[in-house]
Amino acid sequence: MIFTEGSNLNNSVFGKVQNPIKMFLETRGEALEKESISNVIFDHNPSTHFGEQFTTMTAMEGFKPVGENGAYPEDGMQEGFSKFLQNMTWKDRFAVSQEMIDDGILLNLKQAPQAFLNGYYRTREMYAAAMLGGAIQTNTSVTFRGKTFDATSADDVALFSQSHPSKLDASFTQGNLFSDALSATAIGKMETAMQTFKGDAGEILDVTPDTIIIPNIYALKNTVFAALGADKDPATSNNGYNYLFGRWNVIVWPYLNQFIASGTSPWIMMDSKYNEAYKTLIWLDRKELTIRSVIDDNTDANAWHGSARFVAGFNDWRGIAVGGVSSGASL
Repeated sequence: MIFTEGSNLNNSVFGKVQNPIKMFLETRGEALEKESISNVIFDHNPSTHFGEQFTTMTAMEGFKPVGENGAYPEDGMQEGFSKFLQNMTWKDRFAVSQEMIDDGILLNLKQAPQAFLNGYYRTREMYAAAMLGGAIQTNTSVTFRGKTFDATSADDVALFSQSHPSKLDASFTQGNLFSDALSATAIGKMETAMQTFKGDAGEILDVTPDTIIIPNIYALKNTVFAALGADKDPATSNNGYNYLFGRWNVIVWPYLNQFIASGTSPWIMMDSKYNEAYKTLIWLDRKELTIRSVIDDNTDANAWHGSARFVAGFNDWRGIAVGGVSSGASL
């Protein structure tokens, strides 16, 4: 966080609350940031411009046999689909009145900044969940608090789709949208499907999914932990080896619940390393939370203004897939 303070505030009636509120905001902010799930799911990147451009490159064809004293064959790479994300400005404020100071209402002086900071981090979490929830519903855009955000991947198709095109071969499409309900069998099948995702040049990408993301739904939690939680297979009489055991990071995200279709139970599989390397789920932070303390000319209250610039979006779809969506293909 960055704090700025208006002139003469310390010499005014509000002087004695400046440092306590600032210290509270700093301490509370650190705690809330550590609790964020969106920080784990989205790959966070600093931004230094109005927006940032992301692109992918096709693979090289590779080495060729040329025989003795053979010439070097020419190889190269081509630019794949690209994605531009424009940073969005976000603002909020709260105020401390002279009456609060005069009457010594210290409880309110703590509640207001706490609610303010909770609101900031809750907004970030809900915004991230809204983006991913919209993608699960195969939307190409998401409206969040009156603003519309692009929910397509770099190929201009919804993040989850059965028909992601190839940059180099118009006849070739791939999909990461599946209808299968969560089960041990479906986990194995989706992992296999992701491991065979291909790049624009037709090369196998060696995607290695390691994360499962679910909304806070009892049946999903029960199923996923039953499938992954033991090294033996309880469904077999001889307790055969459970090859899914110990290989997954499971994320239960309650904020996702309100952004999925009612009565559905979607589940997501992701390769966290691919996400980091090729920016599947992107988060840009252009300006960190900046808090300015001033005296309001209209009310004479001590107003605390907060602003930040950030945006979330999607780039290379191959690092993620979703199951449990009726419009998807069968694994």
